[in-house]
Amino acid sequence: MIKYVFFDLDGTLLPMDQDLFINKYFGELVNTFKPLGYDSKKLIDTVAKGTFAMIKNDGKVSNEDVFWDVAASLYGKEILDDKDKFEDFYKTRFQDVRSSCGFNPKAKVIIDYLKSKNVKMVLATNPLFPKIATASRIKWAGLDPNDFILYTTYENSYHCKPNLQYYDDICSLLNISPKEVLMVGNDVGEDMCVDKLGMDTFLLTDCLINRKNIDIDLYKHGDFDSLLNYLKSIFK
Repeated sequence: MIKYVFFDLDGTLLPMDQDLFINKYFGELVNTFKPLGYDSKKLIDTVAKGTFAMIKNDGKVSNEDVFWDVAASLYGKEILDDKDKFEDFYKTRFQDVRSSCGFNPKAKVIIDYLKSKNVKMVLATNPLFPKIATASRIKWAGLDPNDFILYTTYENSYHCKPNLQYYDDICSLLNISPKEVLMVGNDVGEDMCVDKLGMDTFLLTDCLINRKNIDIDLYKHGDFDSLLNYLKSIFK
């Protein structure tokens, strides 16, 4: 029996073109840190390498530690003195990245329906960002971070998608079985892989990502209306 719903964020509850988002994000990052003496190319390269390292994280330390270890290896430990400046960036200039994202009020309709049925929800977004940035993106989608019993960030996570251990970590933390979970996401490779753990799945196709051109008929799929109908069939 399904008792929990896990949601992806980017491209799912928060509509977006990933390339537009990344370009806007890097643009704001460069505009903020170039006046502080950071070379633009090196900064972007560092973020990219840090992100790749988090995706490959073996779980010995948090994603946050992995990222800053990479940054320190490229810039020296002095960059750690600027961690507060990066935190300020997410409070300020990062908010302008919202303009690269879409908005669908039906996301809140779905969340509100599940809340009305007392269904516990997890925001299983790839934990590559700090908590402050993830909380902001939740709000950009018209939602409240408190709608979720957990949302994954680079501080509280030790693996990333598509590593199945990322999903196992969440289930272990909440002491639940994967068979009690419905995963909703837009990325075939990163979100639908949970069927290997026994999770139910729904592929939201509004901002579909299907890098390997897998037959999506293998999964329940559709738009927000189709998703709501499926949720109503489960949680009556």
